[in-house]
Amino acid sequence: MRKDVRILLVGEPKVGKTSLIMSLVSEEFPDEVPLRAEEITIPADVTPERVPTHIVDYSEAEQTDEQLYQEISKANVICIVYSVNNKNSIEKVTSRWIPLINDRTDKDSRVPLILVGNKSDLVEHSSMETILPIMNQYTEIETCVECSAKNLKNISELFYYAQKAVLHPTGPLYCPEEKEMKPACIKALTRIFKVTDLDNDGILNDTELNFFQRTCFNTPLAPQALEDVKNVVRKNMADGVRNNGLTLKGFLFLHTLFIQRGRHETTWTVLRRFGYDDDLELTQDYLFPPLKIPPDCTTELNHNAYLFLQSVFDKHDLDRDCALSPDELKDLFKVFPYMPWGPDVNNTVCTNDQGWITYQGYLSQWTLTTYLDVQRCLEYMGYLGYSIICEQESQAAAITVTRDKKIDLQKRQTQRNVFRCNVIGMRGCGKSGFLQAFLGRNLMRQRQIREDHKSYYAISTTYVYGQEKYLLLHEVFTDSEFLSDTDLSCDVVCLVYDSSNPRSFEFCAKIFKQHFMDSKTPCMIVAAKSDLHEVKQQCGTSPPDFCKKHKIPPPQAFTCNTVDVPSKELYVKLTTMAMYPHARLRCMCTCNRCTFCICQNVLNSDLLQCVKTKLYTAVLNRLGPRVDALGALLLASEDGSLVHQVHAVSSLEDSAFLGSTVDTRVPPGPRHVTQADLKSSTFWLRASVGATVFAVLGFAMYRALLKQR
Repeated sequence: MRKDVRILLVGEPKVGKTSLIMSLVSEEFPDEVPLRAEEITIPADVTPERVPTHIVDYSEAEQTDEQLYQEISKANVICIVYSVNNKNSIEKVTSRWIPLINDRTDKDSRVPLILVGNKSDLVEHSSMETILPIMNQYTEIETCVECSAKNLKNISELFYYAQKAVLHPTGPLYCPEEKEMKPACIKALTRIFKVTDLDNDGILNDTELNFFQRTCFNTPLAPQALEDVKNVVRKNMADGVRNNGLTLKGFLFLHTLFIQRGRHETTWTVLRRFGYDDDLELTQDYLFPPLKIPPDCTTELNHNAYLFLQSVFDKHDLDRDCALSPDELKDLFKVFPYMPWGPDVNNTVCTNDQGWITYQGYLSQWTLTTYLDVQRCLEYMGYLGYSIICEQESQAAAITVTRDKKIDLQKRQTQRNVFRCNVIGMRGCGKSGFLQAFLGRNLMRQRQIREDHKSYYAISTTYVYGQEKYLLLHEVFTDSEFLSDTDLSCDVVCLVYDSSNPRSFEFCAKIFKQHFMDSKTPCMIVAAKSDLHEVKQQCGTSPPDFCKKHKIPPPQAFTCNTVDVPSKELYVKLTTMAMYPHARLRCMCTCNRCTFCICQNVLNSDLLQCVKTKLYTAVLNRLGPRVDALGALLLASEDGSLVHQVHAVSSLEDSAFLGSTVDTRVPPGPRHVTQADLKSSTFWLRASVGATVFAVLGFAMYRALLKQR
């Protein structure tokens, strides 16, 4: 909707232009009329359309041609005033004013014209017979109004029609010569019909018609009013109503009828409610609502958005096979001005055996778009009518902006549902196969993918401790050790090397040392093509020793050359590492769910290491002279083994009691402790170790019971 309307009055001298303006303002005919009225602004709360209106007068006696041209260029609508009792002023409409205005405006954006026949009080006949041929000749003429400034006849109507010609123009909607709606209008109304057709059966039933009426006009239709509308369509169109519902043809006919009867504001109300501007294009404000995304935050779809997308999927999955065929997908995107998904999408998400995008793959692609390009997601949701169907202010309500990743690391927990894994390795090491295996495709199926249809992303769901999460794999292409900020921005890194290529691991080792050795981003090394003969890597350190040295999980063997669907265990572990980057997982197997893995993770957790360090420090400070004798024993448990820790504490207790027995006669000093202090320290040591063992065993039993369920 425009912010204001500017109306310009032109015409021959003495036709009453200034009198019309002054009669409107003062509501009475002026005794003295100046040569030209000053510009008048009518406030929004006074006008019927609630839009500020500026009325500008023109006087040939006071203004130059250049000033006239400037006013024409600024006007939104121009009223050409003539006197009904002056034939010369009527002839000047076509001989002077319309050509002059058209010469000063663009052909593609002609300003609407209103013909105003003033001084109707001086004649008994109408000038319409003379004016109608002119209206038929010039399509830019919106309407003609006969009025009288002296009797105040049709003065308010004149400016209402002028305002209406700007706010609800006929030109973009209707072609008078053809007596039908223009293609752009038909296209826009067709999209509106498809968005409102919630069950996609090709008709608007009573429920859908009432929803449409309430959405556009804030009031439902009474049952009798609905029947009256359908009866009007039935009388004029044979196929306008089917199964007691309004078809697309009937819907378009109704709007054609509104326009022909001068009620085009009804059609404009519908169009603007669904996001269209005066040129019948979706506005930028509708497609791209404001959405603030702080640094280090990601974007995800919320629960309501997934429910909406699920309803859209169900609406177009006509054969109910939980997959969208090419025809069904094409029908879904008919409300778009272009096809948003290319053939690469089928190699980015899960598909069925026919290569059709499944329900899970459909949601995954939307999740990927939201994560990588949220503005495009907002645009797509706008085409689908999310804000209208879900009755939200805008499609920005469908987006959840996650909190800063630094806060997640500090709190050691995350509420995110989408995690990004950058897959890095030298060319030909098997990265593409690793991505496609995540989508359930073995080597045989991967060979059927065309080169121009390949995708550098793969996204699907994994389950971590019973929670469904999205893992987004991104294949990073680099032939050097340099990585961009985008390549480094992820939740977990997967370094892939070819176990059959002796020079493959060296590239991964250099990448790790240069970018991830001191990073908080967890890393996993994958030995791809494990079905081939493994060769010794030409690197200073073997892959297992390299992982042990840098305290990362050992290399994980992987192959996509399988008969069945490749296993997802490796991807579950990657998601777990992304969810818990602070845990520094050091599992010896690939499941990360068995009791052994859980115990290892707990024993090697930062929390337990911190408690152990503080206990050792406290005991060593109290023992004083015995620190040298016991230091080696206490520090012998660097591998984090529970058995070693228990033995270390037991030895420490024995030493403490032995020392207390021998040194009871030594006077207490600053570096000696009494027997009571040693007993107190021993008690707290035993309590701490006992609590730790109890917690580990209890958690293991809980996991075992949960697994049985």
